[in-house]
Parts: sequence; structure tokens; C-alpha cells
Amino acid sequence: MKKLNFLFLSFIIFGSFAFFSCSESKQTQKVDDIESSQKEQQQEDKKTILFFGNSLTAGYGIDQEDAFAGLVQKRIDSLNLNYKVINGGLSGETTAGGLSRLDWFLEDQPDIFILELGGNDGLRGIQLSETKSNLNAIIDKVREKYPQTKIILAGMQIPPNMGQEYTKEFQEIYPAVAKEKNVTLIPFLLEGVAGNPDLNLPDGIHPTEEGHQIVFETVWPFIQSIID
Repeated sequence: MKKLNFLFLSFIIFGSFAFFSCSESKQTQKVDDIESSQKEQQQEDKKTILFFGNSLTAGYGIDQEDAFAGLVQKRIDSLNLNYKVINGGLSGETTAGGLSRLDWFLEDQPDIFILELGGNDGLRGIQLSETKSNLNAIIDKVREKYPQTKIILAGMQIPPNMGQEYTKEFQEIYPAVAKEKNVTLIPFLLEGVAGNPDLNLPDGIHPTEEGHQIVFETVWPFIQSIID
């Protein structure tokens, strides 16, 4: 009888322990779910900065967080600004490719849209009128869907491989588009970086981490000036 009572008591104690352990586990999970939901909601409530470009934006050859778009996010976080950065960079992207994939990025409104495309067009010798037309079309599409979105166009230059005339006319595309479409222009995205072997990867085209830091310093004032 004593043995039976002992077994019964053990069962009660074990059952109570299991019950409270289970309850505590469920309570912990509930708290974690609430915190996760709150974090997701905070992210959704943040305004969006969309960088839309090619391998320069994507941070080819380095960690994405060390590319200039990632450095913008770090600066924003350090200032406790209510913005999140989306990196829409794709290596090898042309203006035509960018135009064709733009709709997917416009499912949600970007509050600031930084357009960094055209460099690959120039390196491939694509007809200048096509590059300009595509840049205009990208800006028009963003503005048509989201009139309140602030647009920044990153100017680009190319080496004289295609001849001096092509190179000069290519450079002139960006201020012309910025003026026609009334958007903010970064005169040259790679100012102080292009052509410097110490600031570029061995391919001579893509910036190192140090190079991206300089690109960030070039880009940030234009973003800062239009942040709410």
C-alpha cells in the first residue's frame, strides 16, 4: 500500500512538473512570437530606400553590407532614422534589363529610389539613345505608380574604349536625363574611386571595401538632403 501511495505521489509530482514545464515553454514561445511580430511590424512601418542598379550596387566581390548601399543602412541605423534599405543590385544588369524587372520591385512603394544603371550599356557599346530612353522609362514608371517617390539618378562615366566621342556623349546622358525628368543627380558615382587601383578589385571596375566607403561618402549627402 505504501509502495502504491509512493507511485501515486510520484505520478502527481511528475505530472505537475511536466504541466508547468509545458506551460512555461508555451509562455516563452508566446513571448518570442509577440516580439518577432513586433519587429516585423516595425520593419513594415519603416520608409524604404531602394537602390536599383548593377554590380556596383550589389557590391560585387565584397560582402553586401560593406557595399555603399549597406553602408547607407548602417548610417541610418546609427542615426535612428525610420528607413530601411533594399538592395536591388544585379551584376551584369543593363538599363534594358532593369526596365524589364522593375515591376517586381515596385510592388511596394519606395520612398526614395536611387537609379544606378547604364555602366554596362557603355562598356558593351549599346546605342546611347537606347540607354537614355531606358533611363527615362524607368523614371517614368516609378513616377507614374508612385508620384511621391523621390528619385536620385547616379551619374556614370566609362573608359574611352569605345572612342572619345562615345565616351563623352555617354557621360552627357545623365545630366540630360536628370534635367528633363527633374530628378536629383549625383554627378559621378565613382568620383575619387574610378581608375585608382588601390580602391578597386583586380578587375579595375569594382570598388574594394575602401572604395565603397568613398562611394558612400559621395552618395550619402544626396540622400540625407531629402530624408524626411
